[in-house]
Amino acid sequence: MSTMDTATLTCLGTGDGHPSADRNHSAFLYRLGGVTLLVDCGEPATRQLRAHGVGADDIDRILITHLHCDHIGGIFMLMQGFWLLGRKKPLTIHLPAEGEAPVRQMLNASYIFPELLAFATDWQPWQCATPITGDGLILTPHYSTHLEGLRAAHGAKHPQKFEAFGIAIEGAGKRIAHSGDIGGLHDLHPLVAQPLDLLLCEVAHCEPAQLFQFLADKPIKQIAFTHVGGKWRERRAELIGLAQSQLGKIPFTFVEDNQRLTI
Repeated sequence: MSTMDTATLTCLGTGDGHPSADRNHSAFLYRLGGVTLLVDCGEPATRQLRAHGVGADDIDRILITHLHCDHIGGIFMLMQGFWLLGRKKPLTIHLPAEGEAPVRQMLNASYIFPELLAFATDWQPWQCATPITGDGLILTPHYSTHLEGLRAAHGAKHPQKFEAFGIAIEGAGKRIAHSGDIGGLHDLHPLVAQPLDLLLCEVAHCEPAQLFQFLADKPIKQIAFTHVGGKWRERRAELIGLAQSQLGKIPFTFVEDNQRLTI
């Protein structure tokens, strides 16, 4: 099989939002043919990329699902690393529209000025259900209600957009759904509406039994569960048994940091 035909996922960070001594925060490296995507950039993404031999010019696009720190907190060190390592290839960054200005401002505040970078940066805010094409890929963001609880509680004082997205990724002959963080099972409907080669799905913000029942009859070839938190982190064997009883013949795994999957 040639490099252009391969599709893999390397899990750089699989932890939930709580600080952890043994798990990194959300960061996933997809290689689809000759294209490399970094989906979310929780810390310490830069160290993890170096440990896996990923060079400064290897990543083609960064996809940020939402602005919680466990999903974006490592992007500033990553950009500093690209500067110091002399990245030259243009970089496209997709993220919620509300994040572009403050992230760019923080980069300037950290003295990572555009003039210091030897590469062009193309910031592309997500637009719900609007496909983005390029590099032989189709990327389609779908709105997630993950932040709606925060909007209800704090939106009057903090009138932000509270944007979060799951992403359908098509490329190298594969169709992948990356859930991001969800607010309920309804957020998964547009992601699983078509057959999938892989669903990467978080389990921290839903009841696992209901999630497994929801997915059991969906046309999915492989499921990778991530973001395991709370009581289920200590009851992993019980969680696996519950998935086995509900998912039927769909292959699944609860991914850990540094695990690599072939798609």
